[in-house]
Amino acid sequence: MNFMKKIIETEGMCCKKCAERAEKKLLLLDGVTGARANFKKELILVESNLSDEALSSCVAEAGFTVKRVRERKGIFDR
Repeated sequence: MNFMKKIIETEGMCCKKCAERAEKKLLLLDGVTGARANFKKELILVESNLSDEALSSCVAEAGFTVKRVRERKGIFDR
């Protein structure tokens, strides 16, 4: 399987607990090998082979609005 690095831009992530909730929810999915959320920037860095729709749905279930999902191009792309 080909895992891609993606950035999920969100709204509604206001604290460290919110970031942890988003990470835990994503890591429960088969097909996600890593997730790291930054609540200050309202971004989630994820490594996955799932569709953007599946990732968006999971983040929405965790209680956040997804603005967009994009491919992460480099290590400084945030």
